[in-house]
Amino acid sequence: MTLLKPTRREILKLAAMAPAFALPGAVRAQLGAPDTPNPAHFRFTLGDARITILSDGFFSLPTEGLGVNAPREEVQAFLEQHYLSPVDGYSHTNHLLVESGDAKVLVDVGSGSRFLPTVGRLMTNMQNAGIDPSEITHVVITHAHPDHIWGIRDDFDEPLFPDAQYFIGQAEHDYWMQDDLVNQVPPEDQQFVLGAVNSITADGLEWTFVRNDDEIVPGVRVIDTPGHTPGHMSVVVESGGKQLIALGDSMSHAYTNFAHPDWYNGFDADGEQTVATRMRLLDMAAADRIAILGYHFPFPGVGHVLRQDDSYSFIPALWQFTK
Repeated sequence: MTLLKPTRREILKLAAMAPAFALPGAVRAQLGAPDTPNPAHFRFTLGDARITILSDGFFSLPTEGLGVNAPREEVQAFLEQHYLSPVDGYSHTNHLLVESGDAKVLVDVGSGSRFLPTVGRLMTNMQNAGIDPSEITHVVITHAHPDHIWGIRDDFDEPLFPDAQYFIGQAEHDYWMQDDLVNQVPPEDQQFVLGAVNSITADGLEWTFVRNDDEIVPGVRVIDTPGHTPGHMSVVVESGGKQLIALGDSMSHAYTNFAHPDWYNGFDADGEQTVATRMRLLDMAAADRIAILGYHFPFPGVGHVLRQDDSYSFIPALWQFTK
């Protein structure tokens, strides 16, 4: 039998053709889960502030909700190009904890035990990171979706952070608490309304309602970022001339939101408003070189925005080890 030895030109030609035969290439390239748990927290400094990113877990949802105003095949092709499943979306849940002076500010409280089985791990991961939940002084809620607020109370309906001050946007509160909202939304959204109302009205909570640019503690303030929900807010941390924006869900995908900022998702309450907010955030973060934290970005979700002409990219921050 004759042994065929392809030339270098033929090898390069085959390599160029390979993507056409590698469907779905993204799935084959995915890494598997570890045998033992990975660390679920990440620490760094921002000026004089100490920052910890804490995971509440992860969840998977069909990708049909991504880019609903774009052709489905175009969205799937984009996901495959970026080594992501075109069918199943995988979302992390990255919480911001800011320690500045005597203040310990936690942004969002996760899902608790009331949402999906793969989330609700914030308290365990906080304790594993050596953080005492009783020392949290301030809790800021970006918006009242299940994975951000349903973890506000334990299984006995007691607040998980009883000594903290609680903050939520005035517009966000007013939206969820309007009379008979549960009967004004589609049936599939009614559980979200009930969950938001039950979380906001949980016994033992006293809310401070905030508006654009209100300060939580020195160096930590909120800004309006509506669209995903009517009163969605993001959190800005500033210290020593450095800034970071905890985006909440104003940007929820580390690839589509940057390469195609005009795409919005089925779970955005107002798609056009979401896009307008996103463009403002992208322009601001790129121009002023502000670090960002994406709640659903790949853990730990911290990085920067690179602008090239009319397109953007998410650049993960470089991890640094202790000296």
